[in-house]
Amino acid sequence: MTADSDATPSWLIPDKVYDVLKWVGLIALPASAVCVQTIGTAAGWTGTDLTVTILTALGTLVGALIGASAIKARQVTQE
Repeated sequence: MTADSDATPSWLIPDKVYDVLKWVGLIALPASAVCVQTIGTAAGWTGTDLTVTILTALGTLVGALIGASAIKARQVTQE
């Protein structure tokens, strides 16, 4: 191993950040998207669909980040 690889952590996301991102990605963003869609449609807000699309995209991004971190952590523990 080189000196650079020794300084690199064996995971992509630290545990506390992972826990927060998991909560945000799996609970907060999807719940927010449903809330905005429901209230926005009922109230006739313009931009409701755009806002919901953005919230859903962010949830997908967070899910991809935590998924990549989980895969990396699994690979490190199996080695």
